[in-house]
Amino acid sequence: MSNWIEVGKLEDIPRLGSRVVKMGDIEIAIFRTDKDETFAVANKCPHKGGPLADGIVHGNSVTCPLHNWTIDLESGEAKAPDKGCARGFEVKVESGVIFLQQ
Repeated sequence: MSNWIEVGKLEDIPRLGSRVVKMGDIEIAIFRTDKDETFAVANKCPHKGGPLADGIVHGNSVTCPLHNWTIDLESGEAKAPDKGCARGFEVKVESGVIFLQQ
């Protein structure tokens, strides 16, 4: 059985922007694309732990602000030639409210 927790409203995240929420000891970056899709990944780049929420969102990707690694928000995988993965989290939006799977 899935346990979803409410973490905010979609309208509170600008298009091509993000917000950070904490779940236990983990910071999670929630991203909103220009097409209003939402994605959630750990707020740590797999390269050197840069804050992904401070990166630039483009399409379904974010570019880390520290060393320009590009992370695919659907899979959490770094795009070639880089290798690594940011932990992903299930996210959904219902009636404009964002939920994360716990």
